[in-house]
Amino acid sequence: MKKHALLTLTFATVVTTAAVATAMPSMAGKTEAPAAASASKGAEPLSGKVLQTMNSGGYSYVLLEKKDGKKIWVAVGETPIKAGDKINFKPGMEMVNFESKSLKRTFDSIIFSEGIITTAGTSGTAAKEAAPPGSKGAATAKETKISVPKATGANAYTVEGIFGNSSKLNKKQVTVKGKVVKVSSGIMGKNWIHIQDGSGSQAKANHDLVCTSTATANMGDIVTVTGTLAKDKDFGGGYKYSAIVENATFKK
Repeated sequence: MKKHALLTLTFATVVTTAAVATAMPSMAGKTEAPAAASASKGAEPLSGKVLQTMNSGGYSYVLLEKKDGKKIWVAVGETPIKAGDKINFKPGMEMVNFESKSLKRTFDSIIFSEGIITTAGTSGTAAKEAAPPGSKGAATAKETKISVPKATGANAYTVEGIFGNSSKLNKKQVTVKGKVVKVSSGIMGKNWIHIQDGSGSQAKANHDLVCTSTATANMGDIVTVTGTLAKDKDFGGGYKYSAIVENATFKK
């Protein structure tokens, strides 16, 4: 009986741990993703004034002073936030004694929020930059002086062509040439490279193509990108893309 009870307890522990990990898909691949978390702090948003903020390991760490004067640390996918901003975070999971290796410090308690809520009470930098990273509102503005010729080859497309043919190109290898207009390094274990070639329009959000890779490229480079296209890719935590090139390689 004792052996049977021990096996039952072990199985229950494994199931509980798996359930916690499944409940946090948006954090699973982050460079400093928590390995496990306590119960959620509840469904109430985390609202208050930003006292301190710092970016590291793909996250923004924010010391938030709530209306009742209580101070808490909140982590969210890297977002422009500054001290003095009034901000509303979505609820999230609490981590106790969480060690940030990139910051070389341990937080007694920190909430890993699912994102920023843009409301009438949100002010400052966060109010302007709160759009999820993969949304239309967060796309890099179109540069009017870019004019990059289309890559050559049977599977070559313009940036606009990638978006327009995303259904038939889903899970297929594509090649596209463009100028690097934004680089975000070390997020979810990858580098996120934005390219534009002058095609598409900002109104339709088909002008700026994100490519993920363990390799990287420099701002301003004209590169030929080859990788696998994914349509309607949702990484969680607001990282949603109607078209994205994954496992990309870059060639000047």
